[in-house]
Amino acid sequence: MTTLPIRPEVLALPRYIPGKALQGAQKISSNEMPWPPDQRVAEAAAAALGEANRYPDLTAAPVREELARALGLSAGQVCVGTGSSAVLVAALSAVCAPGSEVVFPWRSFESYPIAAPTVHASPVPVPLAPDSGPDLGALADAVTPATRAIIVCSPNNPTGVARPASDIAAMVERVPPSVLVIIDEAYIDFATDPAVAPCTELVGAHSNVLVMRTFSKAHALAGLRIGYGLGDAGLIDAVQALLVPFGVSGPAQAAALATLRDGAPAREAVRAITRERDRIVPLLRRMGYDVPDSQANFYFLKGEGAGFVEACAAAGLVVRPFPEGVRVTVGTPEQNDALLAAAGGRTPAAR
Repeated sequence: MTTLPIRPEVLALPRYIPGKALQGAQKISSNEMPWPPDQRVAEAAAAALGEANRYPDLTAAPVREELARALGLSAGQVCVGTGSSAVLVAALSAVCAPGSEVVFPWRSFESYPIAAPTVHASPVPVPLAPDSGPDLGALADAVTPATRAIIVCSPNNPTGVARPASDIAAMVERVPPSVLVIIDEAYIDFATDPAVAPCTELVGAHSNVLVMRTFSKAHALAGLRIGYGLGDAGLIDAVQALLVPFGVSGPAQAAALATLRDGAPAREAVRAITRERDRIVPLLRRMGYDVPDSQANFYFLKGEGAGFVEACAAAGLVVRPFPEGVRVTVGTPEQNDALLAAAGGRTPAAR
């Protein structure tokens, strides 16, 4: 037991709980891609290890420049960190102080209620809408004079429900320009609904908008920890000042550059995942499960709990339980068939 006076707010923080890994079981609980990155991406990362004795680029400038070219922005409108979670904490640190409030949907990504107290702010969770997606109107209504940031996760983790870009834009219009609006698009690459488009255009229209994305999901680089933020140059400069210098490793930068310069393999992998998702969800609904519309690489079974988790474990699969239901990552066709078989062997909670 340490003798140090740890901040009470830190002691009270909820702990991030990753998807479990059981020996001999197949893990479909952490929203990872079931396949490794393309060989050329892996080779680029491996080659960068040859310079592991050297510090990487301070701000991942080559990655920022490549992203800027791809997205029609300037490099000054892009920052890169060790996953979008690092960008989130840096962004909140830039605007929050003791007494600040951070508004976010709930249930949503587990980092949100952890990040707010980390930067001395109070978390303000707002219940999801009846369709299990972010309630954009309620989020805007929750703004008070103490609010310094609003987070919108679309597609929402863990439910998968996304909001049209036009609806998010309308919400941004309702928010005071002094409030930071963070749009978490970690899963936007898996969206097949034409209305659910990236919110990149909002970056140029609103200086208080930060769009966050990651290489962990569609690009299959979860183990290398690299994500990025898009925003007004002044906002990005402040966020960049709070990111860990040299934080993004050389292999992570090399892999990100490789997948950006040849994105065809990643796009094909994404198409394979969305085809499987769109095959699985209707079948589960026919069995009687309550599954919200997902635009992500996972789906959510509302109301399911320990019984479903145990049935999956008996089939050699690890899934992710929450108090409100169970999240399942779309895996390989074989893993998905095993999940469907396990689900079909029991009575859904929705019945």
